[in-house]
Amino acid sequence: MRSGLTGLLGGGLMLLALNQMSADEKTAEIIIPGPQALRVHQQAILFDGHNDLPWELRSQGVSSLNAVDLQKIHPSMHTDIPRLTEGGVNAQFWSVYVPADTMDTGDALLQTLQQIELVQAMVRKYPQTFAMADTADDVEQIISTGRIASMMGVEGGHCIENEISNIARLHSLGCRYMTLTHSRSLDWADSATDEQPLGGLSEFGEQVIHEMNRTGLLVDLSHVSPATMKHALRITKAPVIFSHSSARAICDHPRNVPDEVLPLVRENGGVIMVNFFSAFIVPTEQLRTDPQKRGTIHDVVDHIDYLAKKTGVDHVGIGSDYDGVPRLPEQLESVATYPRITHLLLQRGYSPEDIHKILGGNVLRALRTAEQIAASMQQDQ
Repeated sequence: MRSGLTGLLGGGLMLLALNQMSADEKTAEIIIPGPQALRVHQQAILFDGHNDLPWELRSQGVSSLNAVDLQKIHPSMHTDIPRLTEGGVNAQFWSVYVPADTMDTGDALLQTLQQIELVQAMVRKYPQTFAMADTADDVEQIISTGRIASMMGVEGGHCIENEISNIARLHSLGCRYMTLTHSRSLDWADSATDEQPLGGLSEFGEQVIHEMNRTGLLVDLSHVSPATMKHALRITKAPVIFSHSSARAICDHPRNVPDEVLPLVRENGGVIMVNFFSAFIVPTEQLRTDPQKRGTIHDVVDHIDYLAKKTGVDHVGIGSDYDGVPRLPEQLESVATYPRITHLLLQRGYSPEDIHKILGGNVLRALRTAEQIAASMQQDQ
């Protein structure tokens, strides 16, 4: 992937040395991105698929943002402005998650709207750092001004409360993807972590996919069952994303993407955005002996590498799940650490162009394609 004999030999030697390192040696190795890695990282658009800072703020009782100054480092959280800057984050899908038990209390949509307002308030409070983006072109324009382009992702279709019109409403408020389910199955889609009575989507679930395609809301297949993944991939007109899921072949967790789905993602033009949560990235056999094992940054890069080899480098991204998980791998403890991934991908022989795709180019392409398909569908009405 490097040009020239020297680059190929150097890359091969580095890869050989890395592969010969024991797990303990990899854990002990402190990764300091070199000049090339920092240059490649700076030239990229880093577009993370999933960050739960809004819910973390809400969990701390913050609703007006007066109690937390995001311009300061907050060690109890994974995300703040100084570390976003250090990590080179250019664009972010902020999750507007609300728990699945809001299905029981009947206020899923209301609480989601409150989360949307919290994100919008954050952007208003720090206009020198953030700006809301509506389109892929907006993302690039905002990045050119030195700010972080902000979009929102709805985590769980329970928030539409079985009302199709709420999809367009969420899109109008700045949401650009919706995860079909969260931890519980709906009466129109099966979750990965609950009973799965439908074997995929109901007829109403198919209508949801169609309306998401029509409005330009990306279909997010994280959290859904393999049958739901396959059903959605069969009927969607636009690329899907997995906003925060990893490779099930490495870590056999129901939240990860099984091998049988990977060719369908490639055919669809979709993107699997690798989650950093330890329970989703540590190899299965290691978790059997120690369920609390953190793993390391190398485990995350193993998932990226595996998916790139299985689906093609055009179908992999980053979906960290920062501020939404209790354990993170060593050397990926906050949003400041993304350049270490770039460093390791260079070590493994990835070209700068392919790294740029993984860091954000792929999801930006999927977003732009979804916009084009939505425009075409609306024109045909």
